[in-house]
Amino acid sequence: MDVLEILKAYSADVDLEIEEALSTLEPDELKDASAHLIKAGGKKFRPALTVLSCQAVGGETEKALKAAASLELIHTFSLIHDDIMDNDDTRRGMKAVHKIWGEPLAILAGDTLFAKAYETIIKTADDNIAYERAIDALRVLVDSCIKICEGQALDMSFEDTFEVTQDEYMNMIYKKTGALITGATAAGAIIGGASSMQIKALQEYGRNVGLAFQIQDDYIDLTGDESIGKPVGSDLVEGKKTIMVLYALEKANQEDHDRLIELLEANDENIIPEAMALLEKYGAIQYARAVAYDCVIKAKESLGFLPESEAKDALMKLADFVFTRKA
Repeated sequence: MDVLEILKAYSADVDLEIEEALSTLEPDELKDASAHLIKAGGKKFRPALTVLSCQAVGGETEKALKAAASLELIHTFSLIHDDIMDNDDTRRGMKAVHKIWGEPLAILAGDTLFAKAYETIIKTADDNIAYERAIDALRVLVDSCIKICEGQALDMSFEDTFEVTQDEYMNMIYKKTGALITGATAAGAIIGGASSMQIKALQEYGRNVGLAFQIQDDYIDLTGDESIGKPVGSDLVEGKKTIMVLYALEKANQEDHDRLIELLEANDENIIPEAMALLEKYGAIQYARAVAYDCVIKAKESLGFLPESEAKDALMKLADFVFTRKA
């Protein structure tokens, strides 16, 4: 089974869980706004990790579907609010929620998805899951949501300073991106009846996959195809402190250091070629790739504690996919 087949394997069942969760919403405007990005598609990466983590510890697929749906609801909530904060026009090739329904209703749609995620994961107890496991999975989801907010706040705090260390960057991307991926693997393991050591192994897998996922996002921004996403180099125009920028600033001589900061502060797309040249001069892009690859290796190594299974093999493939994906 290739990666796309792995990601699609459970998406229809997860979509049904989400559809049921949102079916009682009123008025229709709120229901439509809440469902907008979900209907637009997406890889369903986090739900797949939830189900596969459950399977990898001997759990049943059907019992992980509500937890998987709750992770996708949280992810979608975060996308709606991110688009509002960044004033982005589009998401997944469609108009952003706030561009169609306005910011007030978009905020309500995000809040609704947030609440529905908790309602959905609590309902895992209806699928003959021990209530204690449902509560433990809920705790994981709560912790992930808190970390997402912390990560977003840290990212915002980096906007007005270049005094950011790589350790601070890694902590920020873990919380902003990695925490929900870790939550997906941990929740799946818990629902599947994992031992404490198995849960820890899958949390470590999720953490490293999450770090690699965000670093790859930063890499794609500089090297990707404009036809499948945002304009190439937009992170440089926005002056974002990616691991590549931080590494170049750390290694650059004083003249190049000051020039790179000047370029990143210009908020002008014309700076992209020169800024890219400085990143390449100091090997920053190759360095980011090496860090992401190391995270993938660590993620795969953490699975060594699990018994051999098709689910474990799929988790291995998804870790590699994070490093090789183009969008």
